[in-house]
Amino acid sequence: MQAVLVIPDSGILGKFPGSERILTREIAGVPLLIRVIATAMRAGVDKLLIIWPPDVDQSIWAQCVVSPLLRGLEIAHLVRQFDPQQPASWAGIAETVQEPFYWLPWNWVTHKRALTGLVQLLARPASWDAPALLEKQAVFHSLTSPPGSGEREGVPITSESRIAEAERFLVAHSGKPSDGIYSRFNRLLCRPAVRLLTHTAVTPNWVTLGGLMVGIAAALMYAQGYYAAYVAGALLFFVSGLFDEADGMLARIKFRESVFGTWFEGFVDEATYLLLFGGITAGLYRERGPRELTYGYLLLIGCALSIAVTRLQRKLATAPGRPHEYAGRLNRLLEEDSSNLVSRIVRQIHIFIKKGVSVHYLVIFTVLGGLPGLLRLAAVGANLTWTLALYFNWRFFRRGKAGAVVKDAQIA
Repeated sequence: MQAVLVIPDSGILGKFPGSERILTREIAGVPLLIRVIATAMRAGVDKLLIIWPPDVDQSIWAQCVVSPLLRGLEIAHLVRQFDPQQPASWAGIAETVQEPFYWLPWNWVTHKRALTGLVQLLARPASWDAPALLEKQAVFHSLTSPPGSGEREGVPITSESRIAEAERFLVAHSGKPSDGIYSRFNRLLCRPAVRLLTHTAVTPNWVTLGGLMVGIAAALMYAQGYYAAYVAGALLFFVSGLFDEADGMLARIKFRESVFGTWFEGFVDEATYLLLFGGITAGLYRERGPRELTYGYLLLIGCALSIAVTRLQRKLATAPGRPHEYAGRLNRLLEEDSSNLVSRIVRQIHIFIKKGVSVHYLVIFTVLGGLPGLLRLAAVGANLTWTLALYFNWRFFRRGKAGAVVKDAQIA
């Protein structure tokens, strides 16, 4: 997919403080022009036609084009005046424009889902100030699409004051389409901290590491063996869950997703669960005696087996280099297999093993004095998890099916 992006002349850029430097003004830690292009790449753009006026400093583009965020993008760079309202301007680049293509305003801050959700227009857009998905011939038509055609979600940077609005918009839309009510609530709590972190050198992996440190503290509090320490441990583990949400939000906003980051986040989730259950077992042993050790051992064994089996499942379910697609792919497989009673039941209850969900119930059980009951439920649930994971590994990813899944992952 191709995108066309036109830089305005110096007269328009001169209306901003710093004049042409608005192009490199950081929006949530990423220069504006790079952000616009990198967002389009997330939406499937692999070719860019950028039109640069001769009266705008060329060194700005030279700084942008070397950004690692634009690696792999095929770029055609034209230096000329261009007015999208004039068919003659389009005629001059007709041989370069592919069909269909995205029209990208240079100052439009948005997210991937807003671009991929655009309705393809068969006539000229009513306004060139918002992104559009166009047929090539549409730009030569005298017909104009009605105002408001297609979904155009985003914030145009038209003044310095809109930068803060754009950053709030990005943070508010830094979740995933699959987020449920728990994750949305958690992300709402994280928004102020995430926006602050976008203006620092803190990386998503450092946030993930911070969550591990808080998780260790939570486990140590549970191990003390009395009610007040339990409550403190529950609250600390809840905060650890917020770190788990914040690292992904920060990674998406700053285009810092990576295979290592996905692995590291999963490793920290697994480690914090093992530490938490070890701490709960130690605390209940201190408070209630040796009978709690049986459930604790069953829980830890079940948790360790679940980690091993789900790691294998993740490897089977996703293509190399794309482990972040695991949850969405498994959800889709369960939905497609809804005629199977086990798949239908698991699809309804499997969200409770997600850290963003479980932290809520941990607080509730702990505050209400139900920690022994939680230990027993978790012991059963952990062993059901690895047993069912083995079943779905056989059902979805056995020989003859696995190849189709990986091929689908590679073209998704």
